Amino acid sequence: MRAVIQRVTSCVLSIGGREYSRIGSGILVLLGVEEADLPEDTEWLCNKIAGLRIFDDASGVMNLDVRETGGEIMVVSQFTLHASTRKGNRPSYIRAARPEFANPAYESFIRVLELKLGRKIASGSFGAHMEIALVNDGPVTIIIDTKNRE
Repeated sequence: MRAVIQRVTSCVLSIGGREYSRIGSGILVLLGVEEADLPEDTEWLCNKIAGLRIFDDASGVMNLDVRETGGEIMVVSQFTLHASTRKGNRPSYIRAARPEFANPAYESFIRVLELKLGRKIASGSFGAHMEIALVNDGPVTIIIDTKNRE
């Protein structure tokens, strides 16, 4: 699994010109799934995101996680995170999982993250064409790949 995590002050996801979901201050997670991903990858990544200390404490130091700030989370499936541009200029998505694997993995990721946070999180709609309007706070953007465990 590969995730792009952005600290946001707001995020609105629309499908077909209509608002589908929204969050205030918190984290937007763009999630890419590949067929080699295991339930252990989901567990590890959800723990990492829930505990990621990217919010300022009273001293202005990034020392708080999303649970401590009461921040919200939105998770959006994005297969293009597994794009390969090794050959030519047209990206290949061969490493991205097929929908019959990726959709259940995406749904499982959301459920596990909700359990870690103890509350519902916002999400996109798997396979839909989505438009996301966000205000990146900082900007803070972090990329995590479960294959590297960084």
